[in-house]
Amino acid sequence: MLNDNHMNESHINETDTEGSIDNRYLCFSLGHERFAIPLLQVREVIGVPEFTRIPYAPKYFCGIMNLRGKVISVIDLREKLNIQSRGKEENCVIVCNLDHILMGALVDSIDFVANIKKEEILEKPETQTTVRTDFIKGLYNYKHELIVFLHLAKTLSIEDILQIQKSNGTEQI
Repeated sequence: MLNDNHMNESHINETDTEGSIDNRYLCFSLGHERFAIPLLQVREVIGVPEFTRIPYAPKYFCGIMNLRGKVISVIDLREKLNIQSRGKEENCVIVCNLDHILMGALVDSIDFVANIKKEEILEKPETQTTVRTDFIKGLYNYKHELIVFLHLAKTLSIEDILQIQKSNGTEQI
């Protein structure tokens, strides 16, 4: 379980001046769990904007937003990954660039930026479950809790990608 103390990157390899941008990860919370994505995928972090809902979209699809003239689809990662709320969300949107797809991911809070070497990332455990876990890239043990490294693009289904492209006006014909 996460404690509510705010952490900063000084606790995580800040003194490693040889760390490259490839080793930097944005850590964020969804419910009581902590996740990370490569900082290279993050375009910016913004407060929760006004969304325009799309009829008949999946429950986890927040809608679309206007970001300085660009239309961007936003998904609620907590809803998408079926994670329970902890009731104290600050909520923000991580605007990501995933292989030429610009999208927003609604998360509970941004925690810190970590410089983590690839050799420190643990393999994901093999699980006997019917739940999809191919979007988990690995784990990192941080102060008696695990940070889950997400492969954000793999959390999206083909239908999600098509909906995002359609909503963003970038459909491939």
